[in-house]
Amino acid sequence: MTKLSETILKNTTKFGRKPALLVLEDGTSFSGYSCGVDGTAFGEICFNTTLEGYLEVITDPSYAGQIVTMTYPQIGNYGVNLDDCQSAAPAMRALVVRDMCQTPSNFRSEISLPDFLIRNKIVAIEGVDTRSLVRHIRDFGAQKAAVSTVVLDEERLLDEVKESTSIVGQNLVKTVSRAAASKFDELPASQAFAFGMPAEKKYKVVAYDCGAKLAILENLVRCGCDLTVVPWDTPAKEVLGMHPDGVFFSNGPGDPDAVEDTYVQVRELLGKLPIFGICLGHQMMSIAAGAEIEKLKYGHRGGNQPVFNLLTHRVEITSQNHGFGCVFSSLGELEDEYKSVEVPRGLNGSAEDLRAWVQAGVAPVVKNEKYGRIRLTHVNLNDGTAEGIQFMDVPAFCVQYHPEANPGPTDSHYLFTAFTRLMDGDDDYLNIDIAKDRLAGWRFGRNCATPCAVDRKDSSPLNLSNSKKPSHESGEEVANA
Repeated sequence: MTKLSETILKNTTKFGRKPALLVLEDGTSFSGYSCGVDGTAFGEICFNTTLEGYLEVITDPSYAGQIVTMTYPQIGNYGVNLDDCQSAAPAMRALVVRDMCQTPSNFRSEISLPDFLIRNKIVAIEGVDTRSLVRHIRDFGAQKAAVSTVVLDEERLLDEVKESTSIVGQNLVKTVSRAAASKFDELPASQAFAFGMPAEKKYKVVAYDCGAKLAILENLVRCGCDLTVVPWDTPAKEVLGMHPDGVFFSNGPGDPDAVEDTYVQVRELLGKLPIFGICLGHQMMSIAAGAEIEKLKYGHRGGNQPVFNLLTHRVEITSQNHGFGCVFSSLGELEDEYKSVEVPRGLNGSAEDLRAWVQAGVAPVVKNEKYGRIRLTHVNLNDGTAEGIQFMDVPAFCVQYHPEANPGPTDSHYLFTAFTRLMDGDDDYLNIDIAKDRLAGWRFGRNCATPCAVDRKDSSPLNLSNSKKPSHESGEEVANA
């Protein structure tokens, strides 16, 4: 480094950075600089392709056990507003970025992202060629990795990575779920500029917290749900004793096959009352019906994942975060009328490519031994994997992605509306114009005739006393200090 460049660097936020090292299980390594807390973190390396919403990604409990690489080059530019956090504290192991912004600029920002990471003891590395890293993960798949600011010898850190524990077979849900049941009804006051008034409470709903993002629960409240949130392993008998109108199974981290105490409860509840599941909840409902679960090569993570709705023939741009998926064909044998459609196999290591049904414009139905007919409703257009199913003989449906747009688009908001329609007893509950419903509940939405729609003439802010967040660990409120 020349004297001139050193002089220039001294007057920037990049001067005096500590070195850091990222090493993957296959020996690939990347050097960079620390932008979080000092230490060493082990986990599964993955990447997220969203262009905004880094705070929601970092605080999503579904990232427990993982090292997250952000593909967008600069992260932290608008800082951190604590009301946007999706949990009481990040569950991810480490963060990898190209460039970390130390001096954010946004009227809602409370602290910088590096300070937030340090406060929450998250190891982070910047200066990494994230384009090269993401290409490597796409080519060779997700794998164990480590980020360290204290072990800077590649061979030594690689040895430690190889000895670390894989997320396969681990029950990470129990590390992020709450310890006791609690009511959930508070909405962040600082978001009132964007949202209309929530609908009147009409539906008594019990939500299983498998690592639920707070925005998911908030959307249930906005749609008129009187919400009680329970731990991941709450017995079905206790839930039925609450006499709910419906049950919701949330997103969550890790290997779904390891979360037996949740999918056992699903088996007990299916057919007894309306059920809606997302992400891990989708996997729990699939396993309950006897489906096989496959580990995807590098998963679906980001706010720009295209999904085809086989019922409406519309494409939804969705928010996703998962590394496992349901093998639709394992749910049962196709009904006779669908057997003439050929489904190619073997794309990208997946057990099947369901885009054949997209090309045919058909939503196939299988005969399930436990619950009767099950219909494929949504397909991922990138790799042809299953993204949604509907139980046709019991009141239940689920999708693999996140419908609440934190971060991401609002295309899939209609799924909350569908849940309320299911609880109303509407047999055609999924028949929704998603283009009209996508802005329901937002102040900038117009003419949204859904349960979440509000009178747009009312422009007064929400009258909420505070913006405290519930802790996943205890169910108690934690002030946003």
